[in-house]
Amino acid sequence: MANFTSLLWFVAVIALIPVALWLLKRTPLGGGGTGTSGAPRTVAVLPLSAQQRLVTVEVGQGDERLWLVLGVSPQGIRTLHTMTAQTPANDTVALPPAPSAAFAQLLGRLRQK
Repeated sequence: MANFTSLLWFVAVIALIPVALWLLKRTPLGGGGTGTSGAPRTVAVLPLSAQQRLVTVEVGQGDERLWLVLGVSPQGIRTLHTMTAQTPANDTVALPPAPSAAFAQLLGRLRQK
């Protein structure tokens, strides 16, 4: 009888894991819910080297929107400049071209020579 009770508790705990994850995903504590509209948004990324880049991030909502220019490296993140948002809020993100595309262009130029 003790083995049956232990097995029942084991199955109950395993069944509760997806339920707990589902609830956590939908609560503000887990980052879900309706409070994500003011979440930071990446505006632009400029790679400086393999491990360093400049990132412009938009934070805030409405008239309180700000752009933060951040220096990102393996050692940490530093705020380099803060300014008011320059353009209306939209969902476009300016990302650098894919390295493979740049390599393909370079290879094509070298083959033409």
